[in-house]
Amino acid sequence: MTVTVVGSDSDDVEDFIGENDELADHLEIVATDPDGDADTAEQVLRDDRSDVAILADGDDWTAYIDGSNLFAAQSAVSLFAQVQQGLAQQQAQAAAQGQQVTVPTIETEVLFNPDLTTSWVMVPAIIGLILTFIGTIITSIGLVREREAGTLEQLAVMPLRASGVILGKITPYFLLASIDMGLVTVLGLLLFDVPFNGPVGLFIVGAALFLFVVLGIGVLISSVSQTTGQAIQLALMTLLPQILLSGMIFPLDAMAAGVRWIGYLLPLTYFTMISQGVMVRGASWDSLWLPLTILAIMAVLVFGLAVVRLRRSLAPAAPKAPPRAKRERESIGAGR
Repeated sequence: MTVTVVGSDSDDVEDFIGENDELADHLEIVATDPDGDADTAEQVLRDDRSDVAILADGDDWTAYIDGSNLFAAQSAVSLFAQVQQGLAQQQAQAAAQGQQVTVPTIETEVLFNPDLTTSWVMVPAIIGLILTFIGTIITSIGLVREREAGTLEQLAVMPLRASGVILGKITPYFLLASIDMGLVTVLGLLLFDVPFNGPVGLFIVGAALFLFVVLGIGVLISSVSQTTGQAIQLALMTLLPQILLSGMIFPLDAMAAGVRWIGYLLPLTYFTMISQGVMVRGASWDSLWLPLTILAIMAVLVFGLAVVRLRRSLAPAAPKAPPRAKRERESIGAGR
């Protein structure tokens, strides 16, 4: 777990963590700010720069824990409880021997999700999962069925650009997914009491970029599939890694390095960062500019690939010359 230390006694915290084997094995100090206060620690967690922020002023230390990172928060609460119990036993043993030992008091405070409620973390991720289902599977199946019915071939003889065709085809799915996103979000707020602490506009922009990516993936799948069965299989091949490796179920930090890099290539990973950041932590534009930028780049790349692939699919095939006419042209050319 990553730790940021703030407060006038931040050096003492660094020394304490380095000397305590249990803390040193689980915590990694990534930044220190001797001039920081409680607001600084909270902002560090809101920006997702650390899993834990320790405020040290005197012998009373406060460990602020990011509750939106559920697994890390549960581990941190248990770790600091064990360390505090060990310090209390150490002080009691010293007092029994007539010695006076001063040990720090470490209090823990979980921010953004004080009760470590699972639904507060899962519902924002499930919103992205539902959008992935609609954008990838339904879009790819719908376009393949149009190819099977001959509708796409009719577009080949019309003066339409491939980009215009794609926009026309994905617009209904975009509207459908947007309605579903609104319904799931409202149900999550009402049924599971999930908070919504951040700006609504940021959430909408992130969801729109994510939708363009998954819809583009659906169009791309449909352009390389000849049957509905092929489209479903390819869609599931792209969907399952996003469920398992996007950090929705298992945190990315807990994955092996050989698998973790795959998670950073998946669009659901970055939408989960945005949805959890906005809904649970109340993050701002400055905190989430990186996942927004990555989703925008993914949208451009995937949409561009879909346009190129669909343009090839819509291009009318060049008519083949009859074999006799071909031989005549060859003989004329040989005579010259």
